[in-house]
Amino acid sequence: MAAVVWFTMGIALWHFTIFVPDRFWAGIIGAFLGATTGAMVSGAFAQIAAGRSIGETDVATAMVAVPGALIGLAVVFVLGLRAERSV
Repeated sequence: MAAVVWFTMGIALWHFTIFVPDRFWAGIIGAFLGATTGAMVSGAFAQIAAGRSIGETDVATAMVAVPGALIGLAVVFVLGLRAERSV
């Protein structure tokens, strides 16, 4: 259940990319992949570090996905900027 929460939090934050200039690597799909991947990775790390199973969820389960989603979006944005400048 925790994986669903992390994925959903990544999608929720991805929706806010409409307020950012579209410089993401691979466009909106790249932003989607960055947000969801980042949320899943940070959520999994936090869940493992806390020693909890993937079935245990609470509010903190959703909140630990936020930094990962933002980092994932930032990475994909920087990759897009680099690709744009090299052309």
